[in-house]
Amino acid sequence: MVAELSPDDLVRAAPPVDVAVFDPLYKGSRRYRALPLRSLLEAGFPRSLWPLEAHDFLLRARDGFTVPISGARLLEEGALLAFADLDHPGWEPVGPTRALPGPLYLVWSRPDQLDVTDHPRPYQLARIDLARIEDVFPHAVPRDAPEGSPPRRGFALFRTRCLACHAINREGGRVGPELNVPQSIVEYRPVEQIRAYIRNPLTFRYGHMPAHPDLGDADLGDLVDYFRFMRGHKFDPEASPAPGPGR
Repeated sequence: MVAELSPDDLVRAAPPVDVAVFDPLYKGSRRYRALPLRSLLEAGFPRSLWPLEAHDFLLRARDGFTVPISGARLLEEGALLAFADLDHPGWEPVGPTRALPGPLYLVWSRPDQLDVTDHPRPYQLARIDLARIEDVFPHAVPRDAPEGSPPRRGFALFRTRCLACHAINREGGRVGPELNVPQSIVEYRPVEQIRAYIRNPLTFRYGHMPAHPDLGDADLGDLVDYFRFMRGHKFDPEASPAPGPGR
């Protein structure tokens, strides 16, 4: 089921508001013209699916950045889709790639919504899908691992911290490198290097990956255990078949 709303539909569903917020991506105050996100989602999804807080969503950006987020989070008061920067006509570039955030940029207006891990801010937003992560990315899920096991805990971290940019078995984001096929990251990188890189990638090289100083040793161990588990559960639909005898 796909609902496409024209610009006029969007404005009718959620009359624009002008908001002043602190934007952690710009590291400063910004004024935006924006659409309340709850009103848009309620206009786009039929009442048979309400309450929308009970579902999972995927936020998909034009560059392949894919953010999984719970409905309870996405429908919080304060979630807005900005479509104009009131102080910088045409938008000001943002992020390591110096991209223009438009046409739609998810922003949050409350002071308790500044953490981009808990309240992601995808820009160049193209789609909002209602979907379970397990259904959309089935081969990234450690299905054979027991509930509560280290690989399961690692996957829970991966889906909130990594899946937006990275893929496992070609399923997930396409901004960062694939981490399981054709080789798992644990097959060509020492474990201690992986742990150190996740915690602070800028000590290794300049790039787009954010630091994760809040992840403890147990968290990093769970992520590595997830990578190790998925190493034995590879799925690569894009791989070329191995040459047969005599070829």
